[in-house]
Parts: sequence; structure tokens; C-alpha cells
Amino acid sequence: MTGTDEHTQAEASGPGGYAAARLRLLTQGARSGSPRRTALVELTDGWLADLFTAGTEGLRGVCLVAVGGYGHGELSPRSDLDLLLLHDDGDSKAVAALADRIWYPVWDLGLALDHSVRTPSQARKAAGDDLKVQLGLLDARHLVGDAGLTQDLRAAVLADWRDQAPKRLPELQDLCTERAQRHGELRYLLEPDLKEARGGLRDATVLRAVAASWLADAPREGLAEARRGLLDVRDALHLATGRATDRLTLQEQDQIAAELGLPDADALLRQVYEAARVISYASDVTWREVGRVLRSRTVRPRLRTRARERSAFFSRLVGAPGGGSPVTERSPLAEGAVQQDGEVVLARTARPERDPVLPLRAAAAAAQAGLPLSSHAVRRMASAARPLPTPWPVEAREQLVTLLGSGRPAVEVWEALEAEGLITRLLPDWEYVRCRPQRNAVHIWTVDRHLIETAVRASGLTRQVGRPDLLLVAALLHDIGKGRPGDHCVVGETIARDVAGRIGFGRDDVAVLATLVRHHLLLVETATRRDLQDPATVRAVAEAVGSQGTLDLLHALTEADASATGPAAWSSWRSALVTDLVKRVSALLAGDEPADVEPAVPTAEQERLALEAFRTGGPVLVLRARPEPPAEEPSGEPEPPGVELIVAVPDQPGVLPAVAGVLAVHRLTVRTAELRALDLPDGVPGAPVLLLDWRVVAEYGSLPQAARLRADLVRALDSSLDIAARLTERDAAYPRRRGVQAPPPRVTVAPAASRHATVIEVRAQDAPGLLFRIGQALEKSGVRVRSAHISTLGANAVDAFYVTTGAGAPLSGEEAASVARALEETLRA
Repeated sequence: MTGTDEHTQAEASGPGGYAAARLRLLTQGARSGSPRRTALVELTDGWLADLFTAGTEGLRGVCLVAVGGYGHGELSPRSDLDLLLLHDDGDSKAVAALADRIWYPVWDLGLALDHSVRTPSQARKAAGDDLKVQLGLLDARHLVGDAGLTQDLRAAVLADWRDQAPKRLPELQDLCTERAQRHGELRYLLEPDLKEARGGLRDATVLRAVAASWLADAPREGLAEARRGLLDVRDALHLATGRATDRLTLQEQDQIAAELGLPDADALLRQVYEAARVISYASDVTWREVGRVLRSRTVRPRLRTRARERSAFFSRLVGAPGGGSPVTERSPLAEGAVQQDGEVVLARTARPERDPVLPLRAAAAAAQAGLPLSSHAVRRMASAARPLPTPWPVEAREQLVTLLGSGRPAVEVWEALEAEGLITRLLPDWEYVRCRPQRNAVHIWTVDRHLIETAVRASGLTRQVGRPDLLLVAALLHDIGKGRPGDHCVVGETIARDVAGRIGFGRDDVAVLATLVRHHLLLVETATRRDLQDPATVRAVAEAVGSQGTLDLLHALTEADASATGPAAWSSWRSALVTDLVKRVSALLAGDEPADVEPAVPTAEQERLALEAFRTGGPVLVLRARPEPPAEEPSGEPEPPGVELIVAVPDQPGVLPAVAGVLAVHRLTVRTAELRALDLPDGVPGAPVLLLDWRVVAEYGSLPQAARLRADLVRALDSSLDIAARLTERDAAYPRRRGVQAPPPRVTVAPAASRHATVIEVRAQDAPGLLFRIGQALEKSGVRVRSAHISTLGANAVDAFYVTTGAGAPLSGEEAASVARALEETLRA
């Protein structure tokens, strides 16, 4: 202990000294991380020892024991004190009085305390009854009193744990699995629980317990550093919030990053994800080894018996004495890779130092067999394998494609390679996307895992394209530009060209891969934000893709990318729009030029609604549950829950803001929406009827009746319902989340997107009444909305409006820019 520590400890022994010394230690900027945790443990140990000594007054056969995290010698600023008062069943009243002398001062300081008073036999029984108690006792550490009691208890608990390990470890694994399902994967969460999520501090504790059983041990590389990194983040979180919390919420991340000397919240999350990945991988390897050991204990006695029987039989045949032992079966999978004990290991003849393709070959063989790649094999290849030449040999490229095309098993194999740094050695650009967070609620994975997930989804679509290898590599590279300045599609195109050339693709294939990466968002963005009946839309896509083969690849990549993003990014509705767009582009590429103007062909129901709206002179509404897609038609991820609302109303000013405002007043959230004008059937005079097809969900509660919606819409159209005032009242009482700063809205004009209208795009944070405000602003600008394409992705609204002048012509460049500026100013206000 340093001189400063001795001084602090001496101060802590006086009245109120511990609280002052603790506060000084926690606010001492020069001391943080492991040294501060250790100093806090030493300070607390001394204070509790003084409390114990002052209360014993000749009492024998009693001691104070630290358990759990405190027992392991780690205390974060707001950690619980886990204490066990252990006694030999002597004077129970004196022991109870001693407990009060210790517990009450802890409570008086406002410290969280997890305490118990037990004899050694009671402690062992509690451990036998409760797995969590047993885990805590494995970290038991003597503080003060009869050291023999602590030593005997530790030895007994450890012996019990090793004795019961075959039964208790599966139980512990089940607890870990259930906890992971509740709290999710730490390495993918935007607001992770540092302790309970999979790959967090709780799993690091579990790995120590498994190692103590002597059945299996975790890979040690980087494990201690990962645990220390998570503890450092938790320390900063405790100090920033003043609470015993393990959840790293969005509003605290910038402050925590600054406290730890990191540039921003993304750097903080990336550090957390990297630590979680180390712990998760160690957990996977460890539990796999536990399963192997437990299976071998069950199977080995039978194998020994059968081996002895076979040996005796052959001995009788040849007259030789009996003997022999079973040999572990090793079946070859590929050159240098064999299957053994349920995993892929290196063959005895494998020479990684002479075979640079071996890592990819072994990985592909493992994924094809649906088996994990041995951590020992990966470590050996990482330390010995030579780098691949540039360009790669044909076999290396084929093995990479085989690995990517293996489906779900490829994920675990890829993570094994990544854990030992082999992926960044093969693909140096991977470093930029590794563990990179995506601050978008639509995305459920980090960038690197999303790329692998996209390849997994693409592997199921390879029968739909002529070049499966290009599809799989494009899936792996489509977001490779993220993490660098600029548009990730444009940046990614350059990187993809370089990577594709290095791994051995020819010039034409490199060009196709670059096109796929550059335009991987083209189909879904065009299909959901553009008028597919406008020939300019189809021509723009055809010019970008250039050929039917590239279009087929892009279609498959679009589905794989969107379905791998998350439930909000893909649905049967989006799939149908993309498929419709692809059919139109295919026809154009085949020489079938679209008509200059394609009039909308209404369905029978739409025609009926339009006629009814014309006859009544007012709105007609249909509110119904969305029909499910046919069972034989794959629909990707399910659509968001909600209903379909169809509104037909005679064309007149103010329809869009009126309908949007009424929906906002009734607390209906718009997921998707389309607006277009339908001409009346031949022989029916009159202006067109506007048809609005909405997909809506209730914020809470049940949906309103269609009659109420229609009544309010009539009032909104004749201005007797003041929607703006109603929404202002709601906004005043609307709870807003503090500390979350959404990016500002952005309004742009899409040049040359249509020959018949001007396309204005709006990207903004979704909020109640947003579409109403947009509609009002467009009305004030004096433009006419010819059609609208509304979509909500997570917390983001991405809308496109086809607008014209009152005479039906596109806006001039100056007029369009003026409308966009006015709309953006309105949304920023």
C-alpha cells in the first residue's frame, strides 16, 4: 500500500472518515480504472474490518467474508457490497448484534448491501439449493475474523462445485441462455446492459466459474482486458448518473466517452462491442468444450467396454493377449482439415506455414459441414499461415465464396476467424466496419455482422441469379464504405473495385461488383419513393444497372440486404413494389419502351370508391385489416402491425394535410402512404378523385371507428376543425425524451426523376403530425401534390412528393429550390 493509501485508510477509521475518503477517491480524476477499484476495495475492507473488530468484544468463531464481485476484489462506485457473516453456531444473540453493528453503518451511508448470516453448513446448503449463491461463494474472500472458517468454507464450496459440475454446468448454461434471450447481445445493442446482456460482465464471471470446475477453460487471450474495459465503462456510468445502473443509455454515451478519453459515443460503443465480442466468443468455445467433455463422460465407458470386447475377440483369433483402447475418430473434410469430436481441426499433416489457402479451406469445410472451427486450429493458423499473394489464387476465391454460401453456419465460423484477426488479414478494409455501431433503429446489427447476415440471406437466393459468386461477394462488401467519410455507396464502390481485383476477379466481374455496391439501395429507394408509372423512373434504373444479369443480382442483393437489416426494412409490401419495378426495368432492357404517359388503371374497388366520392361530393373511407400474403408467396419479414385505410375524395386543395392531420389527432401513426389522382370512368364528367392508400397503427388503445374519422375529415376539409390547434395542445403535453438529439430534417429536390412532375424528398425524425405539417407547407407554397410516397423506417420518415404547378407542369429549378427551402424551414421550426 502506498503512503497515500495508508493516509486514506487511516482517515477512514475515524467517524465519518470512510465516507469522506470514499468520496475523495471517486472524484480523484487522476485515478481511475483498475487502480481505483482496487483502492476502493482496500478502503472498504479496512472500514468493515474496523466495524467488525469493534463489535466482536471477545466473540470467537465468527468472520466476515466478501462474496460475488466484491469477493473477487472489484468494486465499481455504486456496486453492491456482498457480505457473508460466517459463524460456528455459537452465541446467536451476539452474532445477531454483531451483524447489526456492521449492516446499519453500511445502510446509513446509502450503500447497497446484499448480506447474509450463516454457519458453514447453512452456507453450503444454500449454495446447493441456489446456483447463484454457489457462484457468489466461489469468489469468497476473507476480510476479518476467524480465517479458518473462511478457508474451510472455500475448500468445501469448491469441492462441491467440482463434484456437482456435470449436473450444475448444464443448469448454468440454461440460465445464461435465458438471460441472453431477455437482455440481448451486448455487441449489437445501442443501449446495452453491460452486466446482464450476452457478452457482458455476468458472462465473464460465469467463465471463471466454469474454469473453477476443471471441466473446461475459456480462451484467455484478451479476456481479462475485455472485462477491465467493461468495468471501466461501468465505473464512468456510475459516476455520471450517480446510480447503480448497468444500462448504457443513449443520452449518457457522449459524457461517458469524454470521461474515458474517447472521441465520441461511436468510439465508446465500438470499444464496448469489441470487449463483448471477446467474451461472447470465449463463452461459445467454453460451452462447446463443456458439452464435449460431458458427452465423452457418458460415451467413453461404453466405448471402453466395446473396445475391450473387440480386442479380446481379435486376441482369441490370433492367440494374442487382450488390450487396446478406443481411438478418437477423425474423418477428413478437406485438404488439411478433419472432423474430430464435433468440430473441425487441422489434420496432422497440415502445414499452415506452407499453405496460405488453409484458413479459407478449413473455414469453408467447417461451414459446409455445419460444424464449429476449433479455436486451437484457428489460433495455430493465425500464428503460422502465410499471407495470400495478390491476386488471390483461384482456390482461395472459390473457398471464400463457398464459405459465404454456406448459410447460417458461416456466421459462427466467420466469428472464429475474426476472433484471431484472420479476417482483417485477408480483407484489411474489414477493420473499418468491425464492431462499428449503426445508430439507426432499423438496423439490428453492427456493420460487420450485418454484412455477414446479408451473405447468409443471399445464400438462399443464389438459385435466382446467373452468378451466385458475385451475389455473395457483393453481399459481403455492399456496406464496406461505412466508417469512412462521404456517401458509403460511393466510397464502397471504390473499395469494392480494389477488393474484387485483389481477390482475383476479372475486369468485367469487378465492374459488376462495383455497380452492385454503388447501387445496392437503388431498387428499394426507387420503388418506395418514386412513381413507378413514370417512364423516367424506369429509365433511370435501367441506365444504372445496364444489363439483365446485373438487374437480377441487384434484385437478390436488395432482398438480402433489407431482410438482414431488420423487420422494419423489409415487408411483403416493399417486396411487391421492388418486384414491380424490376419487371418494368426488365421489359425496358428487353427493348419494350414504356409509354410516355402511363395512366393509372384503377381496381374495381378503387373505381367504386371514386364514383361514390364523386356522387356524394365528400370523402369515402374504408378501414380494414390488411390481407395476409398468400402462403405460397414468400413475404420476407412480416409487415408492421396495423390496418389499411383507403380514402377517396374529390380533388380539392388541402386534402393531404387534412387527412394526415385527422390521423394525427386520432393518434394513428402512418407507416406507409400513397396518394394519386384517379380519372373518373369514361362518360363521367368531373375532376379527378384523389385516392389515398394508408397503412396505419394506433399509438395505443383501439382503432377509431371509420365513421368518426370521416366526420372529422369532413370538418377538416371545410376548416371547421382546427387541426393545428389540436396538435399544438397535444405537443404541449407530449412526453419528450431528454438528451436525444435527432439529426435535423433535410429536404432535397431529385433532378430528372420525372418528366411530368418535380420530386421533392423529405427525410426527418418521425413525430406526431409530421405529415400534416409537410402537407400544410406544400399547400402554402402553392404547388399541387400529384402523388406522394410515404414510408417510415424506425424513427425516420422518408417521403417523396411529386408536385406540379397549378397548371400541372413541373416546377422550374428556382421554384423547386424555393419550395424545398420553405419546407425545410417549416420542419426545423
